[in-house]
Amino acid sequence: MLAKEMKPGAVVVDNEVPVIIESVTVQSPSARGAATLYKFKARNLLTKQKVDLTLKGTDNLPEADFRKRVVKMMYKDQEELHLMDQEDYTQFAIALSDIDEQLKYLTEELEGMYGLIYQDECVGLQLPTSVELTITQCDPAIRGNSATARTKPAELETGLSVQVPEYIKEGERIKVDTRTGEFLSRA
Repeated sequence: MLAKEMKPGAVVVDNEVPVIIESVTVQSPSARGAATLYKFKARNLLTKQKVDLTLKGTDNLPEADFRKRVVKMMYKDQEELHLMDQEDYTQFAIALSDIDEQLKYLTEELEGMYGLIYQDECVGLQLPTSVELTITQCDPAIRGNSATARTKPAELETGLSVQVPEYIKEGERIKVDTRTGEFLSRA
């Protein structure tokens, strides 16, 4: 796969090790004839360590031999999250420490989540770009303060805290962007 075609979520092989691309930064050249550089923040799927890659747009990395399967959360214990493949009902477990950032968005009814399966083991999760969560605690709106687009903190059912517009009330369902952790809209 060419560097200029890689997007977040792509799984490629770097030095015989599968890595998942988490973010991409493009650095345009300042001189004529210089190559555009693509800087990738990636994570090693086996050791879970962060990896920084810098490639030219024409550099090529092979795609990793892995499967992306639709999974659903079954339950969570002290050390692992247990998932079930929605096609063949195979069960997988992934360490909570490996998906620490993604736990803030996981609920049992979450649809559209993919498990990254490498050598018959779940090595990562790919969440949908937005999830619906319920507000469990937020301050009430103050009457007369609606002239400006002010925000207030709200605590969600998973423990995530986001800034929401003042008109949002406790108990409402909202959409949250899983890439940035920001409020998108009412659900």
